[in-house]
This record gives sequence, C-alpha cells and structure tokens, in this order.
Amino acid sequence: MGAGPGGVAAALKLSYLGIPSVLLDKATFPRDKVCGDAISGKVTTLLNRLDPAILERFNRQPIQSDVWGIRFVAPNLRELDIPFQPNYVRRARSAPGYVARRYDFDNFLVEEVRRRENIRFVEGLAVEQYARTERGWLVSGRGGAFEVDCRMLIVADGAHSAFSRKMAGLEKDPQHHAGAVRAYFANVRNLNQDNFIELHFIRSISPGYFWIFPLPGGQANVGLGMRSDILSRRRLNLRKALFEVIEENPQLKERFRDAELIGEVKGYGLPLGSKTRPISGSHYMLVGDAGHLVDPLTGEGIGNAFYSGFIAAEQLQQCLEAGDFSAPFLKAYDQRVNRVLGSEMRLSYRLQKMLAYPFLVNLLASFIAGNQKVIALLSGMYNDFALREKLAKPWFWMKLFFKR
Repeated sequence: MGAGPGGVAAALKLSYLGIPSVLLDKATFPRDKVCGDAISGKVTTLLNRLDPAILERFNRQPIQSDVWGIRFVAPNLRELDIPFQPNYVRRARSAPGYVARRYDFDNFLVEEVRRRENIRFVEGLAVEQYARTERGWLVSGRGGAFEVDCRMLIVADGAHSAFSRKMAGLEKDPQHHAGAVRAYFANVRNLNQDNFIELHFIRSISPGYFWIFPLPGGQANVGLGMRSDILSRRRLNLRKALFEVIEENPQLKERFRDAELIGEVKGYGLPLGSKTRPISGSHYMLVGDAGHLVDPLTGEGIGNAFYSGFIAAEQLQQCLEAGDFSAPFLKAYDQRVNRVLGSEMRLSYRLQKMLAYPFLVNLLASFIAGNQKVIALLSGMYNDFALREKLAKPWFWMKLFFKR
C-alpha cells in the first residue's frame, strides 16, 4: 500500500521472489512528492542487486544529477568538501549518489512495476477502511466498491499514514520528528562541478540546516529543516526563514542574486528513526516513512524506505514458508530493520545533537579544512559505519587533533 520508493521496493522484490502482490496508491502517476530529492547509494546498490537491468535503465534516464560528495558550510562560512569516495575519479554511470525530482524518480519506479506481470498496480485509489479478518486484512476504497482481502499488509503510505497512526499506534513525537520546506530554483550560482550536495549550518537557524541539492538543467532543490520540538519552541516560520537565509546570508545572497523560484515553497514532515518503535504486528509491516525510518541527521528517507521494503518482502517470504503471520513471528522484521538501519539512525541522532552547537561546527571545520589526511579519512564514512560511530565520540577528535 503506497507506490513510493518503499512500496515499490517491496512489490518489486516480491515479484522477483515469485510472490504476487497488489500495489495501491491514491495518486495517479506521474505525481509530485515533496522531498529533498537525494538518492543515496543504498538505492542503487539494492536495485543492482535485484536486477542490474533496472539500474541500467535508470542510468539511461536524463532525470538525475550524479553526486560525488558533500559540502559542509560552517556558521563562520568555512567550506569543507568531503567526497563520498577517497581519491575518486569521476566516471559515467558510477556515481555513489544522485539527486532526482521525486516526480521523475517515482514515475520511473512505477514504470518498472508495470513491467512485472505478477504485480497488480491500482492507482487513483484512496484506501478508506481497514478491517481485521481471520485471514489477515480487508482493505477497501471507493465507498466499498473496491476491496482487497490480503494475508499480509505492507504499509508504505508515507509520513501521514493513517494506518500507522490509528492501527499501529505510532504517534508523532516532536523530539523525533522534523519539519522542512523545499523549493526549486533555477540559476543558483557556483554549484559544485561534481554536484556536491551542500549543507549550510547557519547560526540564525541553528540547530537546523539549509541545503542546496543540484538537479539536472542547472536547477537546484533548496530547503530548510529543523526538529519539530525546537520549531515549536522557537515559533519559527520555516518558509519565512528560508527566504531570510537566502536574502541575508552574505555567502548565499550573492549566489541567489539571479536565481528564479520555480513553483511554490512546500512544507512536509519527517518522522525520524531516532526512536525505536514497533513496526510490525499481526499480518502487517510498516515500511519507510510509515515506519518512522527517516535519517535524523541527513533527512534521507528514500534509501531507508528501499531497504525496509526489501526486508519486508523477504520477511513475507518467510511467513509464507512457515504459514505464520503472527505478531511474534513478525518481530524478526523489526529486529532486522533495527540491525540494518537502527544503529545508523541512532548515530545520526547523536551527530545531529552534536552539530547543533555553532562554535563546535566552526571548530571542526577549521580543524579539518586543508588537512587532506583527515578529509580522506572522512570520505570513508559514507560506506564505513564503524568510522561514523567513531565520529560521534570526543576522543576520536582529540586523538586526531593531537596527531597534527
């Protein structure tokens, strides 16, 4: 249920496992989805693992910008470029990350679904009711004119999932939730030639951050995000703050001098994965944003949705083999998601809190900038979770400092 990245990932994985499924979405594709549009290497790794032909078709599309690293900008305007791969050499079709509008990327995924004969895709259907049955769940819409009786319900209908809230009991926790706004701009100056995504830690919006993610055609996804409890406490209007940053920050003001806003500024919520929650129950599993699996530091949701979708499909295969769809049996899904994604998200939460202090961000940026050995070390953190764990520990930085 839900044909975003998480739902499509689950349906495609089930299809390749030989398990038929029904994929429902209230929208008719192509459709827009408010997002930062960043696609991590998790997605391309999993697609390639599923079927290299899918990744080849994606790389032939003109919808994405290849991303080779990340640029951090400290409150004192010190810039720090960290490639995703040490000593990388830019090559076609081998970028470690991408940026693509969700309008285009999600439609590409749906077209892959349409290729699969054992996926029944129903779009333009808003699910109106869930009823527990002896067999599993009865899902209905269009005033009861449409019904699906299923043994397993994989819920991937996003951050505002009614099932997640009403049936699974996952309520919004402002300390583990973020608000964000995003806009599309053309003609933003001085984008990195290798399309490094940019995170700006600006004192006026601390502990949030401002981002610039390059898109094809000289456009960019530009946005601002902050944890919901802090937003509420500060009574901050994110849309207003976005334009204040663009108009008043001395570095960004010049870069946006000739920039043109495309469309409107849109807001959205991010249910963060910094808090362990139950994401399964009798005959159901929650995937992606519906399971509150957004990275607390980067705001990444697409990669985590993909991963959880694949894990849900593999868990369903085990349920079918065992003939067991009970809540206790499905705890294996929670445990595997926590093993694959949980530690990473808890680490991101610790780093998020550490980076909330402008003086500390300035200190780290000044220390790292120009030190090629440290930059090469940090480049490894993209694919090395153990290294990222070290980054959250003060002794790691003290050791580096005294080695200088």
